Amino acid sequence: MVTASTVQITVLRGRDHECRAIRRLLDGPDGGALLVHGEPGSGRSALLAYARHHAGDRAVLTAAGLADEATLPYAGLQRLLDPVLDRAATLPERQRRVLRRALAGGGCPADERLALSMAVLGLLAAAARDRPLLCTVDDVDSGDRQTAETLAVVARRLHRLPVTLLLAADTDAAAGGIPAHRLRPLDERNSRAALADRCPGLPAPVTAVLATVGGGNPQALADLVDVLTPGQRQGEEPLPAAPPAGGALGSAYRARLDRLPPDSRQVLLLAALDGDDDPATLVRATRAAGTTVDALAPAEAAGLVRTGPAGVTFPSPLARTMVQVVVPFAERRAAHLLLARALDGRRLRRALHLAAVADGPDPRLAAELETAAADGGDGWATAAAALRHAADLSDDPVQAAARLVTAARYAWRGGDPDTARQVLRRLPSTPAHPVVTAAAGLLRGELQLRCDAPAAAVTTLLAATEAIAATDRAEALLGLVRAGEAICFSGDHYRYADVARRMSALHRDGHPPGAELMTALIAGVAATLRGEHEQGGPLLRRAVVLGGRLTGDALTPAALTGAAVAGLLVAVDAAAHRLADRAVDLARAAGDLSQLPRALELRAMTEYWLGRHDAAADSCREGLRAARASGQHTCAAVHLGLLAVLAALRADRDTSLRHVAEIGDTAAPGSRPYALTRWALAVLDLADGRYADAADRLTSLARPGTGRGQVLVQVMATPHLVEAAAHVGHHPQARAALAVFDRWAGSTASPSRRALSARCHALLAPRGSAEAEEQFRRALRLHPADSATFERARTELLFGRELRHSRRPRDARPHLHRARQAFTLLGAGTWAELRAVRDPCAPFGDGRCS
Repeated sequence: MVTASTVQITVLRGRDHECRAIRRLLDGPDGGALLVHGEPGSGRSALLAYARHHAGDRAVLTAAGLADEATLPYAGLQRLLDPVLDRAATLPERQRRVLRRALAGGGCPADERLALSMAVLGLLAAAARDRPLLCTVDDVDSGDRQTAETLAVVARRLHRLPVTLLLAADTDAAAGGIPAHRLRPLDERNSRAALADRCPGLPAPVTAVLATVGGGNPQALADLVDVLTPGQRQGEEPLPAAPPAGGALGSAYRARLDRLPPDSRQVLLLAALDGDDDPATLVRATRAAGTTVDALAPAEAAGLVRTGPAGVTFPSPLARTMVQVVVPFAERRAAHLLLARALDGRRLRRALHLAAVADGPDPRLAAELETAAADGGDGWATAAAALRHAADLSDDPVQAAARLVTAARYAWRGGDPDTARQVLRRLPSTPAHPVVTAAAGLLRGELQLRCDAPAAAVTTLLAATEAIAATDRAEALLGLVRAGEAICFSGDHYRYADVARRMSALHRDGHPPGAELMTALIAGVAATLRGEHEQGGPLLRRAVVLGGRLTGDALTPAALTGAAVAGLLVAVDAAAHRLADRAVDLARAAGDLSQLPRALELRAMTEYWLGRHDAAADSCREGLRAARASGQHTCAAVHLGLLAVLAALRADRDTSLRHVAEIGDTAAPGSRPYALTRWALAVLDLADGRYADAADRLTSLARPGTGRGQVLVQVMATPHLVEAAAHVGHHPQARAALAVFDRWAGSTASPSRRALSARCHALLAPRGSAEAEEQFRRALRLHPADSATFERARTELLFGRELRHSRRPRDARPHLHRARQAFTLLGAGTWAELRAVRDPCAPFGDGRCS
């Protein structure tokens, strides 16, 4: 028997729930048992070590199930109890006899197994007489079955003894009624933290790739870090595509496979390599191998795989990968050839299996892979894998590089930016061809824009568009659109003039519709940012019209979202919504996760302007899920910012602040997410009567005359800025912002924008004046007729308060009543709690009447 170790153990990332459960057992007055189960490498042994470390004054017994002793009955029990066998003298004679015989290798008849379990229970009670006892048994399902069965009986009878029993296993099959915790894969945050613990200072892109490859498995993450070269640690060389076969996790899987019968091992490998969704493929391959799928039974019993009507499934993608990794190449080669012969009707899948066993350049197979991948139907991830193999099989360096760029683009469209970057790192350091290099630059810039570095994306995209302009104007124009988007995202609008200048150099008469749309969009946005709405408006309206006419290859989510941006800037909200909605549908239909979050962002913006706040929130939530699933952190931050604004408009403080906190300090000052959080907080300030704070937040969104800041967000937030500034007498600030808003609103044909302008002028007019009343009435005439729109309700509320201030409560009452009804219907309950309805002269914060 040993005492608990006092050595500090490594922090257990992502295992707080399990650690708390263990501490509750250890700190409780009674005994108990717990089984922790999960895949190899999931941290079961670390949790048992955690328990021993926190055992305090408890005595500790520990053992582990050994596969080599699996056929020796009670071998594990003997190793666990050996330190306390001297206490067996206190047991009743029959129990002592049964226990000694079992531990000496004499076995235990069925009719004496309960007596044996009671003997073990009594022995543990005797050992715990002086101080509480902790027993830990790792890999209980790898050792002999008799030990596991006996411990299960004992575990269910510990509640009145000062004994804690912790078991660890692959599955919960050994639980037998014992409380169990399944160890799930670590999430991305905890995976990154575990990598930082193991190797501090890894660049963020390297950490992101390793977190994905590791599949949330703590041991896989550790093994990956341990085999990195110095160049890989710096992100200068391609990173491992799988945990190493020679690592601790690989050794654990190899040991499990070595214990399987040969035919079970062979079928397991076939199942791991078979990427087909048709179970018949595996059936044909196993038949060709001279066996059947039934041979998987031992592998299923070992928890390596599950079988069912839908076919064969692995506990996790990592488990499938590890089975592929740890078997020798000769076995993998034979399995690939069997699957290739079973897939005669699946051109791409068959070619992939043949490529996996090719031992040199094969231009014919490379071309077949490229053609089959372009046909689609097997998903972007499969297409990306095909192009990677095609590059490896190419005998022309330029063609190989071009195929790598295509592979990276396919991976990105499938929502896997980490793989896309990994593939791009495989490009030769010396440019293979200017066009290929430029295409790679355009993709790198798009990844930077969507994922993590929008400011850097501008330089990357502009350099790439310059290099590709002479050979592919359409791609160059798309690169300029994305460079402009990156500029607007970062708030460096002064740089947009350079984008417009480059576009002018590319412009040619007779452009196809897609190119003409992008040309009009860039020119229109540039004019709008200069405040030249008379020039920009027609260009942007032209882009909207062209967006509605796109067909064929020109009909893409990117083109439609560009047209939707143009629609928002000229306030044709319904048309912009149709374009954005169509972009969403196209991206979904194609499975294009690279474009879906941006399309949903534009749809949410159009729904905001249409007054459909609930629909906008739904679009943002879907966009947030898609952005997170595809590693688009900058897009995710925009969706969080919009959700924060929408929640603030409902006066849902907790939800709004939660979204702001989720963005945290990752949003750079001046960026769109940062501006959206400031807007959301300002709306909450308005709801709470903190008008000066609201005005300060909104005034700082942009810096007029410098070309910096979020001008477009500030324009959207101008009605709130004017309302806040009017309450505290900051009229110069409000008038300056309103002048910008008026120039834009006046250039549109939008009644809703002009209604907001009239409301702002009413708030800045002298209180109680005829001018204020006329502007309020004009705003109400311009607002959409639907009385349930949020902005109309705000106007009714503010006009009602103005009439109250003018001592006209009877005239005010209908407006306040309609406001209350609308806010209630819209779920904006706090706005409906109008002090003015209850109190004829409720004061503002500055003492004036409301």
